[in-house]
Order: sequence, then structure tokens, then C-alpha cells
Amino acid sequence: PQHKCRNKKSCPQNHFAFKITSGAANVVGPSICFDDVVLMSSVKNNIGRGLNIALVNGTSGQLLKMDIFDMYSG
Repeated sequence: PQHKCRNKKSCPQNHFAFKITSGAANVVGPSICFDDVVLMSSVKNNIGRGLNIALVNGTSGQLLKMDIFDMYSG
């Protein structure tokens, strides 16, 4: 069976599914999936080098903000 965010198991009721995948240099970009919605990915062209962060309301699941912190450039 297909589970949310392509996880191996389904989440308990009243919990959100999420999956965070790290990138690999310039070959594969990172991605963030939350409750079966891809928030950030190279396909969406909204990722960058450094820390890619998505802030989500833990009660409603609503996306509040996304940002990139480039740790290399300071």
C-alpha cells in the first residue's frame, strides 16, 4: 500500500506524516514532504544550498513559512 509521503508505514490517527530527504552535493536536491504534500524540492525550484526549512503549524498542519539559510556564505 502507498502511505503518505511515501513512508514505509502509515502514521497513527491524529498524527501528520512527514519525510525530509537530504541532498547530495549538486546531483540530488533535498526535499520536504508534509502530510503527502511536497513543500520543498528541486522540482518546485524552491530549495537552495544550506538549511532548507519549512515551518508548519503542529495543530492544523498549515504551512506558515519556508526559508533557506546558506551556511556556506555566512
